[in-house]
Amino acid sequence: MKVLLLNTDDFTGGAAIACRRLLKALRANTDVDVQMLVQESKSGQEGVIQLNNSWFAKKKAFLRFVAERLYFFFFEKSKAIRFLFNPAKFGMDITDIQIIKESDIVHLHWINFGFLSIDSLQKLFKTQKPVVWTLHDMWAFTGGCHHSGTCENYQKTCGNCEKFLKKPAEDDLSNQIWQAKVKAFEGANLTVITCSQWLGNRAKQSSLFKNVRVESIPNPIDVDVFYPIDKAKARQKFGLSEDKKYILFAAMRVDAVGKGFAYFAEAMSILDARLSNLEAERRPNRTPKIKHQASNIEIIVFGQAEASDFEALPFKVNILGRLSDLSTIAHAYSAASVFVIPSLEENLPNTIMESMACGTPAVGFDVGGIPEMIEHKNNGYLAKYKSAEDLAKGIHWTLFESDYQALVHNSRQKVLDNYSEKVVAEKYKRVYESLAKNS
Repeated sequence: MKVLLLNTDDFTGGAAIACRRLLKALRANTDVDVQMLVQESKSGQEGVIQLNNSWFAKKKAFLRFVAERLYFFFFEKSKAIRFLFNPAKFGMDITDIQIIKESDIVHLHWINFGFLSIDSLQKLFKTQKPVVWTLHDMWAFTGGCHHSGTCENYQKTCGNCEKFLKKPAEDDLSNQIWQAKVKAFEGANLTVITCSQWLGNRAKQSSLFKNVRVESIPNPIDVDVFYPIDKAKARQKFGLSEDKKYILFAAMRVDAVGKGFAYFAEAMSILDARLSNLEAERRPNRTPKIKHQASNIEIIVFGQAEASDFEALPFKVNILGRLSDLSTIAHAYSAASVFVIPSLEENLPNTIMESMACGTPAVGFDVGGIPEMIEHKNNGYLAKYKSAEDLAKGIHWTLFESDYQALVHNSRQKVLDNYSEKVVAEKYKRVYESLAKNS
């Protein structure tokens, strides 16, 4: 049984990481003949195949990406949502590629940014080859947005898109894209996989996938790469103090509204005030200590971050930069006392999985697939949605009030039971086998 995974590339974003991890999990734990096809590759991972590597092919791929953005430019409501909506107007026809023809099952992941258009998908579906599509967001069943927020138009027919389009109307761009998808998906031999039950429920409620097989299988993680490292040793690697409490924040773009950095910053101010008040109550007749000496808290940041982004935070910030080596990333998670993810829209974040695999409890908002990962006060803390106050409360509880060692143990166990490579690979193998029987 030959399975071909498809993703736009193998290095950008959570979907690329998840797809590569699935490739590794399947190759190590099953007899499935699996490879991964991408438009551009930088990982060097075994089993990843890059499409035509010529200068001309790369230029065409870049021009498709630019054409996508230019096309949407005339419709977008604001610059802030520019990459949160994809019209999939431009893409390449993959049906004549030999490796596609030879595959028994084509397994799509994230295919936007000029890789596959809706027309490309329609041509693929017309081959009647079994197609599995692992969704990392809502795009496949909406009129172009990756996360609809509170909008439920996708359950009927998209249109009147006030969140993303500057001129919402019944027949606006979101409705046109939805209509194109209706046509493209008609008669497709399609099985949809969602990484979270939350996303699976949304897919089942959608007008596009209401009659499609939808199953939920989480992303896998290598628990031998991401594992608890002694905190003293992990902190020593980055020149951090052994006796402080460290709050970890993973930064992609702090100006990305959906990542919720503003809530993180506010929570830090609230936490600072709370600790100062507690210190004053505990030492009413003493001269206040130098700010933050009593709290003993610092922040760790890794990812795409500049020092200027964190100047307003009340605690010392240690910026580790962009980390690519997996062992170094595992050390960063292990060095932290708590991982905080203030995202406002999430499916099943790899970062939470990585943190918990390293035995570091997480604090995040009760949104999307996060409640499926963080079990409130069992392996972390679920904060009320968009409540910086509760986010701060959760961080304080984790650091000072919880049975911390129980959180550490439960975090790791959650990953071992649900997200290990072997567990996830077996679930996917069963899906593939069911499709092979019916094809």
